[in-house]
Amino acid sequence: MHPKKLQAKLKVCWYVVVGLMAVLMIKLAFVQFVQNDKYVTKAQENSIRLVSLKAPRGEIYDRNGKILANNRRVYTVSLTYLGLKDQKTVVNRLAELMNPSYPEITADYINQLIEDQRYRLFEPITVMRDVDWPMVVKLEEHRGELPGVEVNVEPLRYYPEKTLAGHVLGYVHPIYDNDELEKSYDPMNYRVGDLVGKDGLEKVYEEYLKGTDGARRVEVDARGNPIRELVTLERKAGNNLELTLDRDLQRVMEIAMDDVLAQVQKTRPKARAASAILIDVKTGGILAMTSRPGMDPNNFTTNMDRATLNYYFPQGDYNPLNPGAATNRAIQTLYPPGSTFKPVTGMAALEAGKLDPVNDKVTCTGAYWIKPHIGCWGVHGSVNYYEGLAVSCNVFFQEAGRRAGVKQMARVAHEFGLGSKTGIDLPYEKSGLVPDPDWKKEISGILIDRRYDKKREELINSYDSLIKTAATAEDRKKLTSEKEKALNKLEAQYRIDYKFETTWQQFDTFNMSIGQGSNNYTPMQLASYVATIANGGYRYQPYLVQRVVSPNGEVIKEFKPQLVHQVDIKPETLAFTRDAMHHVAMPGGTAYSIFQNLPPEISGGAKTGTAQTGRAIDNKNHDYHGVFIAYAPYDNPQIAFAGIIEYGYHGSTSAGLIAKALFEQYFKVVDHLKDDPPPDMGQDVASGE
Repeated sequence: MHPKKLQAKLKVCWYVVVGLMAVLMIKLAFVQFVQNDKYVTKAQENSIRLVSLKAPRGEIYDRNGKILANNRRVYTVSLTYLGLKDQKTVVNRLAELMNPSYPEITADYINQLIEDQRYRLFEPITVMRDVDWPMVVKLEEHRGELPGVEVNVEPLRYYPEKTLAGHVLGYVHPIYDNDELEKSYDPMNYRVGDLVGKDGLEKVYEEYLKGTDGARRVEVDARGNPIRELVTLERKAGNNLELTLDRDLQRVMEIAMDDVLAQVQKTRPKARAASAILIDVKTGGILAMTSRPGMDPNNFTTNMDRATLNYYFPQGDYNPLNPGAATNRAIQTLYPPGSTFKPVTGMAALEAGKLDPVNDKVTCTGAYWIKPHIGCWGVHGSVNYYEGLAVSCNVFFQEAGRRAGVKQMARVAHEFGLGSKTGIDLPYEKSGLVPDPDWKKEISGILIDRRYDKKREELINSYDSLIKTAATAEDRKKLTSEKEKALNKLEAQYRIDYKFETTWQQFDTFNMSIGQGSNNYTPMQLASYVATIANGGYRYQPYLVQRVVSPNGEVIKEFKPQLVHQVDIKPETLAFTRDAMHHVAMPGGTAYSIFQNLPPEISGGAKTGTAQTGRAIDNKNHDYHGVFIAYAPYDNPQIAFAGIIEYGYHGSTSAGLIAKALFEQYFKVVDHLKDDPPPDMGQDVASGE
């Protein structure tokens, strides 16, 4: 090529290069000086990660410092929504990797989690807590395919003794969605997916148990691997609870209850539910409380399979063979008290001045002499108050109830807190019912009105249909006349039934006097009632938490015994009743088998019960609940017990056996825990073990 032509081409290339360099310099200057803030921010966002540090919940201890609830470190898989490059691809890949080991983790499930948190997508979305180490390794190996997916270590609530006091402790469970968050929690302190107390002490003391989350800023490389930690905001653990509960007594109660249920089920297969309470009569502090079927709060911190869900929350009508384990029957289920109500009837007659506990005798021939002649379980001959209570004579207490009257029985029952919430520091407690004439008039009136409204509607619709299809005007006139007559007849029957069904009848008094009819109370109310009899008439509010203590040992709040009522019952009436209950525990009494092996100085007072379930088919099949109340020692009562075995039949051979084991343990007569294994404190999964 000619030198001049070559020189011309080089000159052109030089101009092109200079032009490109000029454009590049202008662009660099524009980025540096004009778009500096924008790209600095983007660079920081790409290299800095804000990692939430979950605060551990406060721990829960029994009265002797034994741990009942603590925390363990686990691996948690979560999504950072803003980090998702392609939501569909990442979600599908994450589900594909996790699904073989965790079949509940599907793409639909993850997408629903994102949807539930749609208004707070700037916060991490928890996919699953407590994943195992192999899954952590697997996800780390595929980190490049999972932008926006993080695996962090966080504390998870753990209950080392599994079902022990499960219903008392309650459980934690994630906040489901934004609606629940905004309705029930402070969005400044909680977020969707946070574990919060949903039942038991975990719920009631949530504000104390919840810690304050921290955060740390971490610099990462392009692959998301941490390089260095920049700033950390320390988390603060929640406060601890110290309970009135005694772990050893709780263990004895639960072991005894499971043994009793297993034994009773051999002849009565429907005996699958029970509850019991042991209470300090001088303070109201709960020493032990349990409910069966048992509840393991650990089940609620992670995803449940369908079988576990059905165990806790069965669908459909109540089934004694699958009664539902989520219910704390000690405070949430109402039962007829059966013969355990008879001390109320006796006190009512004594207070009315209609009964001398020694000299007034009633003759039992096997059934009461006034209609409807409610029978007695035996023929007891001539008995006074002490003898009548000792053998649980229905005839004696029907007569005592007739003498006292319904209003006096209702008054005495209310004095002992029956039919009202006790105020125990647990959620969802039920009130129960002390029936009386005013209640019957109101409730029966509503029920009979509903029944007759339905009958009127059916009658009118039937005649209107016939009138509409009548062939002639004469037929229509005849049918209209018949309709009016039928309605008049129905109204006449309604007035008769209304008057009868809304009026308190004598048989209502008789049923009430022996703890049947519409009497309905929780086992917790029965425990408070017997404790009040035992301590001389002082009704304390039952409670479970003694102190709230900070992680460094500072007492944040202390709960003292709270006297809520001193019963308006004569001291001598209470003394007579304690004596009568003592006769129940003596030779010839229905609870003698429970107390016969205890030293005389520990012997107490009791009352057994065989209570109708309130279900017609059960009455037909002679299926009854076994109820038992007791206190000990007799001379200086310290503890009181109330328990019920559904379909246990006799209180002395079902719930009473639980009381026997507890009294033996409390008074150190028998050590029921000598062969009991220690609790499983759980593995610290996040350590890789």
